Amino acid sequence: MSEINCKNCDKIEGDTRKKVRARRAAADVARCALFVALMVVSAFISIPVQPVPFTFQTVVAVLAGLLLGPKRGGAAVAIYVFMGLLGLPVFTKGGGFAYVYQLTFGYIVGFAAAAFAAGLARGKGKLTLPRAVAGSFVGFLVNYAIGIPYFALIWKYYMHLGGLWKALVSYNFLYMPKDIVLCVLASVIAVKVAAALKKEGIQLGGEKSFRQ
Repeated sequence: MSEINCKNCDKIEGDTRKKVRARRAAADVARCALFVALMVVSAFISIPVQPVPFTFQTVVAVLAGLLLGPKRGGAAVAIYVFMGLLGLPVFTKGGGFAYVYQLTFGYIVGFAAAAFAAGLARGKGKLTLPRAVAGSFVGFLVNYAIGIPYFALIWKYYMHLGGLWKALVSYNFLYMPKDIVLCVLASVIAVKVAAALKKEGIQLGGEKSFRQ
Protein backbone atom coordinates (compact mmCIF):
# COMPACT_ATOMS: atom_id res chain seq x y z
CA MET A 1 0.00 0.00 0.00
CA SER A 2 2.83 2.33 0.88
CA GLU A 3 4.52 1.72 -2.47
CA ILE A 4 1.28 2.48 -4.34
CA ASN A 5 0.85 5.69 -2.39
CA CYS A 6 4.40 6.73 -3.26
CA LYS A 7 3.73 6.13 -6.94
CA ASN A 8 0.60 8.26 -6.69
CA CYS A 9 2.60 10.98 -4.95
CA ASP A 10 5.17 10.99 -7.74
CA LYS A 11 2.42 11.24 -10.33
CA ILE A 12 0.71 14.09 -8.49
CA GLU A 13 4.01 15.91 -8.07
CA GLY A 14 4.77 15.48 -11.77
CA ASP A 15 1.35 16.79 -12.76
CA THR A 16 1.80 19.76 -10.44
CA ARG A 17 5.15 20.61 -12.01
CA LYS A 18 3.62 20.42 -15.48
CA LYS A 19 0.84 22.78 -14.45
CA VAL A 20 3.33 25.22 -12.93
CA ARG A 21 5.43 25.16 -16.11
CA ALA A 22 2.32 25.65 -18.24
CA ARG A 23 1.23 28.62 -16.13
CA ARG A 24 4.69 30.17 -16.35
CA ALA A 25 4.77 29.66 -20.11
CA ALA A 26 1.35 31.28 -20.47
CA ALA A 27 2.48 34.20 -18.30
CA ASP A 28 5.63 34.62 -20.42
CA VAL A 29 3.56 34.71 -23.62
CA ALA A 30 1.21 37.28 -22.10
CA ARG A 31 4.08 39.51 -20.98
CA CYS A 32 5.78 39.32 -24.37
CA ALA A 33 2.48 40.08 -26.12
CA LEU A 34 2.03 43.11 -23.87
CA PHE A 35 5.38 44.55 -24.89
CA VAL A 36 4.76 43.81 -28.57
CA ALA A 37 1.56 45.85 -28.25
CA LEU A 38 3.40 48.62 -26.38
CA MET A 39 6.03 48.80 -29.15
CA VAL A 40 3.27 49.22 -31.73
CA VAL A 41 1.48 51.91 -29.72
CA SER A 42 4.69 53.80 -28.90
CA ALA A 43 5.56 54.00 -32.61
CA PHE A 44 2.55 56.26 -33.12
CA ILE A 45 2.95 58.40 -30.01
CA SER A 46 5.47 60.97 -31.13
CA ILE A 47 6.50 64.52 -30.35
CA PRO A 48 6.73 66.58 -33.56
CA VAL A 49 10.18 68.15 -33.41
CA GLN A 50 12.49 68.93 -36.30
CA PRO A 51 14.23 67.47 -38.18
CA VAL A 52 12.84 64.10 -37.03
CA PRO A 53 9.90 63.53 -34.65
CA PHE A 54 10.83 61.20 -31.81
CA THR A 55 8.83 58.36 -30.37
CA PHE A 56 8.95 56.51 -27.07
CA GLN A 57 10.02 53.17 -28.50
CA THR A 58 13.45 53.40 -26.91
CA VAL A 59 11.77 53.54 -23.49
CA VAL A 60 9.55 50.55 -24.25
CA ALA A 61 12.43 48.48 -25.64
CA VAL A 62 14.58 49.16 -22.58
CA LEU A 63 11.65 48.41 -20.28
CA ALA A 64 11.14 45.08 -22.05
CA GLY A 65 14.71 44.08 -21.28
CA LEU A 66 14.64 45.32 -17.69
CA LEU A 67 11.32 43.70 -16.79
CA LEU A 68 11.31 40.52 -18.91
CA GLY A 69 15.00 39.70 -18.97
CA PRO A 70 17.30 39.49 -22.01
CA LYS A 71 15.76 36.56 -23.86
CA ARG A 72 12.09 37.34 -23.34
CA GLY A 73 12.56 41.08 -23.69
CA GLY A 74 14.64 40.73 -26.83
CA ALA A 75 12.19 38.21 -28.27
CA ALA A 76 9.20 40.50 -27.65
CA VAL A 77 10.79 43.39 -29.54
CA ALA A 78 12.11 41.06 -32.27
CA ILE A 79 8.54 39.85 -32.85
CA TYR A 80 7.49 43.47 -33.31
CA VAL A 81 10.25 43.98 -35.91
CA PHE A 82 9.30 40.77 -37.70
CA MET A 83 5.64 41.83 -37.82
CA GLY A 84 6.62 45.07 -39.49
CA LEU A 85 8.82 43.36 -42.07
CA LEU A 86 5.92 41.03 -42.92
CA GLY A 87 3.92 44.08 -43.95
CA LEU A 88 1.85 44.88 -40.89
CA PRO A 89 1.69 48.69 -40.45
CA VAL A 90 3.36 48.71 -37.04
CA PHE A 91 6.25 51.02 -37.88
CA THR A 92 5.92 54.80 -37.82
CA LYS A 93 5.61 54.97 -41.61
CA GLY A 94 3.85 51.65 -42.20
CA GLY A 95 5.57 48.32 -42.75
CA GLY A 96 6.91 45.90 -45.32
CA PHE A 97 10.34 44.61 -46.29
CA ALA A 98 11.08 47.81 -48.22
CA TYR A 99 11.38 49.46 -44.81
CA VAL A 100 14.95 48.17 -44.64
CA TYR A 101 15.84 51.07 -46.97
CA GLN A 102 14.61 53.64 -44.47
CA LEU A 103 17.32 55.68 -42.81
CA THR A 104 15.99 54.82 -39.35
CA PHE A 105 15.56 51.08 -39.84
CA GLY A 106 18.84 50.41 -38.05
CA TYR A 107 17.32 51.85 -34.91
CA ILE A 108 14.30 49.56 -35.27
CA VAL A 109 16.58 46.52 -35.40
CA GLY A 110 18.55 48.12 -32.60
CA PHE A 111 15.47 48.14 -30.37
CA ALA A 112 15.54 44.33 -30.16
CA ALA A 113 19.28 44.32 -29.49
CA ALA A 114 18.82 47.09 -26.91
CA ALA A 115 16.16 45.10 -25.07
CA PHE A 116 18.43 42.05 -24.95
CA ALA A 117 21.45 44.11 -23.85
CA ALA A 118 19.48 46.00 -21.19
CA GLY A 119 18.18 42.74 -19.73
CA LEU A 120 21.65 41.21 -19.76
CA ALA A 121 23.34 44.24 -18.23
CA ARG A 122 20.85 44.62 -15.39
CA GLY A 123 21.85 41.17 -14.18
CA LYS A 124 19.81 38.77 -12.08
CA GLY A 125 18.23 39.44 -8.75
CA LYS A 126 16.20 42.35 -7.42
CA LEU A 127 15.83 45.23 -9.86
CA THR A 128 17.37 48.20 -8.08
CA LEU A 129 17.71 51.69 -9.56
CA PRO A 130 21.50 51.36 -10.16
CA ARG A 131 20.93 48.03 -11.95
CA ALA A 132 18.13 49.55 -14.02
CA VAL A 133 20.17 52.63 -14.98
CA ALA A 134 23.13 50.45 -15.95
CA GLY A 135 20.91 48.23 -18.09
CA SER A 136 19.19 51.22 -19.69
CA PHE A 137 22.46 52.92 -20.55
CA VAL A 138 23.87 49.76 -22.14
CA GLY A 139 20.66 49.36 -24.14
CA PHE A 140 20.92 52.98 -25.27
CA LEU A 141 24.52 52.48 -26.45
CA VAL A 142 23.68 49.27 -28.31
CA ASN A 143 20.74 50.93 -30.08
CA TYR A 144 22.89 53.78 -31.35
CA ALA A 145 25.78 51.45 -32.17
CA ILE A 146 23.48 49.76 -34.69
CA GLY A 147 21.39 52.75 -35.75
CA ILE A 148 24.18 55.20 -36.62
CA PRO A 149 26.23 52.95 -38.96
CA TYR A 150 23.02 51.76 -40.67
CA PHE A 151 21.95 55.36 -41.19
CA ALA A 152 25.36 56.20 -42.68
CA LEU A 153 25.26 53.24 -45.08
CA ILE A 154 21.78 54.06 -46.39
CA TRP A 155 22.56 57.78 -46.64
CA LYS A 156 25.79 57.33 -48.57
CA TYR A 157 25.46 54.09 -50.56
CA TYR A 158 21.70 53.77 -51.16
CA MET A 159 20.55 57.41 -51.30
CA HIS A 160 23.94 58.64 -52.60
CA LEU A 161 23.73 61.86 -50.61
CA GLY A 162 26.53 64.12 -49.50
CA GLY A 163 27.07 65.92 -46.21
CA LEU A 164 27.15 62.71 -44.19
CA TRP A 165 28.69 64.24 -41.09
CA LYS A 166 26.10 67.01 -40.95
CA ALA A 167 23.34 64.42 -41.40
CA LEU A 168 24.75 62.28 -38.60
CA VAL A 169 24.74 65.26 -36.27
CA SER A 170 21.27 66.49 -37.27
CA TYR A 171 19.50 63.13 -37.43
CA ASN A 172 21.41 61.10 -34.85
CA PHE A 173 23.75 62.78 -32.37
CA LEU A 174 21.31 65.57 -31.46
CA TYR A 175 18.86 62.95 -30.22
CA MET A 176 21.26 61.18 -27.90
CA PRO A 177 20.68 63.48 -24.86
CA LYS A 178 16.93 63.00 -25.26
CA ASP A 179 17.28 59.21 -25.31
CA ILE A 180 19.58 59.27 -22.29
CA VAL A 181 16.91 61.16 -20.35
CA LEU A 182 14.24 58.73 -21.56
CA CYS A 183 16.37 55.77 -20.51
CA VAL A 184 16.70 57.21 -17.00
CA LEU A 185 12.93 57.62 -17.02
CA ALA A 186 12.57 54.00 -18.13
CA SER A 187 14.81 52.93 -15.25
CA VAL A 188 12.65 54.69 -12.69
CA ILE A 189 9.47 53.25 -14.21
CA ALA A 190 10.96 49.75 -14.30
CA VAL A 191 11.92 49.83 -10.62
CA LYS A 192 8.47 51.07 -9.58
CA VAL A 193 6.69 48.48 -11.76
CA ALA A 194 8.94 45.70 -10.44
CA ALA A 195 8.19 46.70 -6.85
CA ALA A 196 4.44 46.83 -7.52
CA LEU A 197 4.46 43.43 -9.23
CA LYS A 198 6.46 41.89 -6.41
CA LYS A 199 3.79 43.00 -3.93
CA GLU A 200 1.31 41.07 -6.04
CA GLY A 201 3.55 38.00 -6.01
CA ILE A 202 4.54 38.34 -9.67
CA GLN A 203 8.18 37.62 -10.45
CA LEU A 204 10.08 39.15 -13.33
CA GLY A 205 12.14 37.61 -16.09
CA GLY A 206 15.34 39.00 -14.65
CA GLU A 207 14.94 37.51 -11.19
CA LYS A 208 16.90 34.51 -10.05
CA SER A 209 13.90 32.25 -9.80
CA PHE A 210 13.39 32.54 -13.55
CA ARG A 211 15.76 30.93 -15.97
CA GLN A 212 17.15 33.26 -18.61
